[in-house]
Amino acid sequence: MPEMVFLQGNEACALGAIKAGCRFFAAYPITPSTEIAEVMARELPKVGGVFLQMEDEIASASAVVGASLAGVKAMTATSGPGFSLMQEVIGYAVMTETPCVFVNVMRVGPSTGIPTKPSQGDIMQVRWGTHGDHAIIAIYPSTVEEVYRHIITAFNLSEEYRTPVIFLMDETLAHLRESFFLPRDEDIFVVERLKDSFLSEEEMFLPFSESEYAEPTPLPLVEMGRTRFHVSGLVHDESGFPFTSPDIAEKLIRRLVNKIRLHADEIALYEEYETEDAEILVVAYGIVARSALKAVKIARRDGIKVGLFKPITIWPVPASAFKRVAEKAHVIIIAEMNLGQYARELTFVLEDRKGKVIRTLNKVGGELITPEEILDVITETQVEI
Repeated sequence: MPEMVFLQGNEACALGAIKAGCRFFAAYPITPSTEIAEVMARELPKVGGVFLQMEDEIASASAVVGASLAGVKAMTATSGPGFSLMQEVIGYAVMTETPCVFVNVMRVGPSTGIPTKPSQGDIMQVRWGTHGDHAIIAIYPSTVEEVYRHIITAFNLSEEYRTPVIFLMDETLAHLRESFFLPRDEDIFVVERLKDSFLSEEEMFLPFSESEYAEPTPLPLVEMGRTRFHVSGLVHDESGFPFTSPDIAEKLIRRLVNKIRLHADEIALYEEYETEDAEILVVAYGIVARSALKAVKIARRDGIKVGLFKPITIWPVPASAFKRVAEKAHVIIIAEMNLGQYARELTFVLEDRKGKVIRTLNKVGGELITPEEILDVITETQVEI
């Protein structure tokens, strides 16, 4: 029988990461993510892992990248101000194609903001926080069970695509407690780090494929110092050694972007509810998706043809799925706890907006968007149709 557990979102994040094979965690305490570090400090040594409290978030991120390059799955966790400090290292991990997971538990900002209140204000920072053209994968669950399952997904994607993956929560989800059945081990798929037995002691590993469209080259588990490869944040060729050639730079940057962009539909995670005949489509993610689901259910009960589209993969945008479900809707309502960061992206995705009304519902004061507030917009919109 599956085990029933009662966990906080932050606890589920830590335990799911360990189940995914995370064996190194470095972080600096910051509200509202600190419980992740606390659980990691307690549980990692039990499985032969290492926990380090670093002097700041820059050091934490750097240690995580180093640990991954040394052969272990690694993660850090932080919130807004700390996530800002980690951006240079995230860019380095993108350029060096280092698999690792960065957890950002969002709070009201900017600056110190309100550390104990929820927000969805980092959506665009997640996508464009680091400098230069790049692609990123970001996952944002809405239930504690999804936190456990999708932190494993985050590790799998980081290994498969050789990239840092951002795992998003908000203060409410991080501190929410829910009961759920833990998935059985046989129902959990974990991408393991590649063993390096295929290399001789004389061979040098060439991890950076020259092909613009190639699948990412798996990173080997470094054992006994046998696997050798050069790592640089500078523009480099397939060997990892720096080159300043414009042709090499062009090919490298396009490949880094394309390895995610060209697989966006495979990466995309999302859920739909009552979208088949929906004339009104509500889009919400993270904790707001819970309010949206309740509002949609109430509206359906009242005879309003409304559906819900919930992106779980925030980046890359699940564009194909969203365009499909939005095609039949006359009105699209996008609810988020920011001033419309994701709404702008979704509006851009809709190539043909003729005849569609796009409404937004936004709050930035640290209070959740309630089902009643979403229902009010649905009802007002229904009258206008």
